[in-house]
Amino acid sequence: MPEGDTVWLTARKLRAALAGRTLTRSDLRVPRFATADLTGREVLDVTARGKHLLTRIEGGLTLHSHLRMDGSWRVFPAGERWHGGPNHQIRAVLGNTERTAVGYRLPVLELMRTRDEGKAVGHLGPDLLGPDWDPEAAVRNLLADPARPIGEALLDQRNLAGIGNVYKSELAFLARVTPWHPVGGLPPGVPESLVATARRLLEINKGTFDRRTTPRTGAGGCGGDQPWSPPRPGGQRLFVYGRQGDPCLRCGTAIRRAGRDDRVSYWCPGCQSGPVS
Repeated sequence: MPEGDTVWLTARKLRAALAGRTLTRSDLRVPRFATADLTGREVLDVTARGKHLLTRIEGGLTLHSHLRMDGSWRVFPAGERWHGGPNHQIRAVLGNTERTAVGYRLPVLELMRTRDEGKAVGHLGPDLLGPDWDPEAAVRNLLADPARPIGEALLDQRNLAGIGNVYKSELAFLARVTPWHPVGGLPPGVPESLVATARRLLEINKGTFDRRTTPRTGAGGCGGDQPWSPPRPGGQRLFVYGRQGDPCLRCGTAIRRAGRDDRVSYWCPGCQSGPVS
């Protein structure tokens, strides 16, 4: 599931393939921009902003895309057959003489003026993996609505940008509260530790698509300034997400699941306190 770390890594791969090279192929397969032709223009940069991707192109243009649940960008050597999904799922093709980037199942794809990027990402809070990261502002944003469930507050990209359902569930588990626990009811220091741990976990995982939140060896592998102690992982890469019915790594209680796919939550009813949806 694309979250801030996945989008950051995708931006890095696209940047390596496209930046500094002139486009020899351009195909935007969405009705509004189907006639746009970017060939002959140089790709200047590809950057991530929260869960958004901004491909900046010569001439003051930016191709804005968002992966949401199952979108992806795949990079292939020029001339290699594409294998990221059936052709009818392709929404964008950007190629040069060496590499071709193909966007599959992109729910958001728009070509805009670079000066107008704020219309797409200006509402976002501090980016967990961006140069604008501000942990104090992120904590203030989270605490602005004390009655709001912590899971909902963490998913709100206006508070801090980059957290999705996986990190929401994992962070709530580490803090020993359910995702529906009111933000204002968290013990002192926990909001700050949640924000610090979110940043640390995304930093650890931004170099790989194989996400891990459990410590690699023994306890305490998730950091040093948090007021909780992670259990031993037992070979698991995640504590609760995707583990419905499996035993909790901390107390052995069966993990539970609630919500829709776009707002799904996993938690342990044995060692996470607070209300349940």
